[in-house]
Amino acid sequence: MRYSISEGLTAAADVAGPVDRSSVILLHGGGQTRHSWGGAMKALVAAGYHVINLDARGHGDSDWSPIGDYSLDALSADLAAVCATLPTPPALVGASMGGATALNAIGAHRLQAGALVLVDIVPRIEAEGGAKIIAFMRAHTDGFDSVEAAADAVTAFYPQRPRPANPAGLMKNLRRRADGRLYWHWDPRVVELRNPAEPPRFTEQLLAACEGVTVPSLLVRGLSSDIVSEAGIDELRTRLPQLQVLNVSGAGHMVAGDKNDAFNQGVIEFLLQHLPP
Repeated sequence: MRYSISEGLTAAADVAGPVDRSSVILLHGGGQTRHSWGGAMKALVAAGYHVINLDARGHGDSDWSPIGDYSLDALSADLAAVCATLPTPPALVGASMGGATALNAIGAHRLQAGALVLVDIVPRIEAEGGAKIIAFMRAHTDGFDSVEAAADAVTAFYPQRPRPANPAGLMKNLRRRADGRLYWHWDPRVVELRNPAEPPRFTEQLLAACEGVTVPSLLVRGLSSDIVSEAGIDELRTRLPQLQVLNVSGAGHMVAGDKNDAFNQGVIEFLLQHLPP
């Protein structure tokens, strides 16, 4: 499906599950696409939910901003436009940039939601881990000559995950341009902002937004993450006293991709408790 969002743009989404059930919106991280939620979407639909798996502006099959606006407020306005199509407030499940968007939308823009799940993101991220993400996203601006070369780049960035024997699945995140080379399927201006939305650098903005978040909230943290620390969790907990924390062993920043079964089980148990389908 395509949704009308702000600036006259449209956003693409995979949508499944009974429309008369509680909704869950999946929000990927920067530089990713909705395909990163493939396993989670299937599990949520099997659990009885109506699921919207959304490509953020500038990513995947959604439109790119003509003015290069990929701020948290722009992303939050897009999310509000999608939520406005639903009969009841949805649960929001967001990874990294997607989690920051959901937190900002609920707290700063007063978006009505049934529950909030933050996937390996807190307002104050670890600087070294954030710099690593930015360096990866700013690299390879000249594209790749093959999908194997793209797979090599991903493995070098994220060695925790074994390199797939067949890297063809990466083509969901790549597009071949007229020069014959493959490029990541997102607008490079996403990381050209002074304060890019991925990884989220709006610490004070997100901490202030927490004051407006009263819905049940869960933080899913990869225990091997270089983005979320105990100090970051403690700071978030002072602003969100209702926060629950799910630690996933053997997972890094890409929690759902690293340990999909454990991720799905923990998130669905939380949602069944607070927003049953």
